[in-house]
Amino acid sequence: MSADRHLLIVEDDETFARTLRRSFERRDYLVESASSFDGLQDLLAGGLVPTHAVLDLKLSGSVSGLACVQAVRAAAPSARIVVLTGFASIATAVEAIKLGADHYLAKPSNTDDIEAAFARTEGDAGASVEARQSSIKTVEWEHIHQTLVDTDFNVSETARRLGMHRRTLARKLEKRQLK
Repeated sequence: MSADRHLLIVEDDETFARTLRRSFERRDYLVESASSFDGLQDLLAGGLVPTHAVLDLKLSGSVSGLACVQAVRAAAPSARIVVLTGFASIATAVEAIKLGADHYLAKPSNTDDIEAAFARTEGDAGASVEARQSSIKTVEWEHIHQTLVDTDFNVSETARRLGMHRRTLARKLEKRQLK
């Protein structure tokens, strides 16, 4: 295993984390993993300084992967950080980058996608800027999620700002399984 490629994986899906671990170990990475923010803190307190990190945005419990981005960036300022999520939104992508992530990938992403993101050190000026077609549901979700971020995930305040009943918002969040 290569000491100059020390990967940290924070993922609460045990099967996916195990698959990523094995795949990266075959690519000569030294891999450590945690399934929660608390597990991440334990690894960092134990002296782990990763060169690369793959962080799930939506973790079980009350702490999101955004807090993990901050913790890893503080412990390892030069680490390459990729945030993975099955619940991609513009709001969380912006927040992840502001907090120190280098890239943000929507699941499903494989080892090749993640390694390519690690290798990219600059943005792509040739990326398509064509307007993407968004469904009304996607636009609504992005607006709800941005408001949630703005209110520090306070559901009552988010509902007030959106002009909807708190229970209506709670039902919409349950459908998206936001924690």
